[in-house]
Amino acid sequence: MKFTVLSNDKMDNLFEGMIIDYTVSPLFGIPLKWRTRITRVEPNKSFVDFQERGPYKYWNHLHEFIPNGQGVLMKDTVDYELPFGVLGNLAHRLFVKQKLTHIFDFRYTVLDELFNKSKK
Repeated sequence: MKFTVLSNDKMDNLFEGMIIDYTVSPLFGIPLKWRTRITRVEPNKSFVDFQERGPYKYWNHLHEFIPNGQGVLMKDTVDYELPFGVLGNLAHRLFVKQKLTHIFDFRYTVLDELFNKSKK
């Protein structure tokens, strides 16, 4: 999706009210601007990013970090709605749901390799 962070803030210091600007190219390589605001931060536990401007009609993404016996479980809860009513629903069924699944599967694979490599 050619996901590129444009903001200059260091991403290792999230804070409530932080604005993050990106470009994404979800369809046909056409770049779209996306802006999220960090609306809640619980250090070492969770944070929420909320879309202020972007490709979705609504986007609210909770990131949770839950300690467990093997380390830390990273859990995502994403509430979203596409624009364009019936056309948005059709796009969701045809490709948006699959793209989102691919994004989170890819992230899982990368994190698994980074953090679980020594355990295998």
